[in-house]
Amino acid sequence: MRLWDIQTGKCLYRWEFPTAVKRVTFSEDDDQVVCVTEQRMGHQGAIRVFDINRDGDGTDQSKEPLSFFNPTGSKAVVCAFAHIPSLILTGHESGKVALFDAKTGEEVLCNERAHLDVVTDLQMSTDRTYFITSSKDKTARASTPPTLSQKPTALACIGLGYEACQIYDTRTLMVIKTFQTETPLNSAALAPNKPYILLGGGQDAMSVTTTSLRQGKFETRFWHKIFEEEVGRVKGHFGPVNTIAVSPKGDCYASGGEDGFVRVHHFDESYFRAKPYGDLEIEE
Repeated sequence: MRLWDIQTGKCLYRWEFPTAVKRVTFSEDDDQVVCVTEQRMGHQGAIRVFDINRDGDGTDQSKEPLSFFNPTGSKAVVCAFAHIPSLILTGHESGKVALFDAKTGEEVLCNERAHLDVVTDLQMSTDRTYFITSSKDKTARASTPPTLSQKPTALACIGLGYEACQIYDTRTLMVIKTFQTETPLNSAALAPNKPYILLGGGQDAMSVTTTSLRQGKFETRFWHKIFEEEVGRVKGHFGPVNTIAVSPKGDCYASGGEDGFVRVHHFDESYFRAKPYGDLEIEE
């Protein structure tokens, strides 16, 4: 795992682990990072949380994690900080979504059947009160993460493999919204300030060489978060879309594909002038 200076592209620090790192995300204040490492070669899958030392030039970091634990049950493949730093949200190979206490490693809450296949992506809303997931089951779902003492309602979205995306209740991790597609999903993202979600995926890589662009469904797909309707598609990749990230300002997004390209798409004026609720004015 590496820490980079965005302005210069310089690698500031490198952490080494016995197995591959599957996911890295920052905390809300950017003072911590959490990563999940793969279960392989006799090593258990692990969640590690590190403090980020911002004093000096950023090269003086601690090799030892602030906390370390091995998630129980199915292998964790994605993770993120919940709305409080003491909780870690995880997505698993079995389709399970769970919350863990970052200090003790105790599983606080879980939804064993959040998805029917591996969870491929998990992204938090700007205020971290809800999240979205995607999965190989062709769905994306939105949920809200609970706390240890109280369980406020929130929404989130998770990337799934069974061709759908879904929204969950934070208090129970039960599904609130589901977005169904006809191809496996690799990534799901939330658009800031707009009621849209962005989904990416497409036909499995092993079948790409025998599939036309149209049949492969290699577009980024826009869905209305509230009405659960697809509202648009953006083409560009000639292989499955593996990851999507929307800028914090919500004025552009980046997508990375199996074709080896990263594409940055800037929204035009019509995107910002559009009225997603018709004549009804609603603040996001």
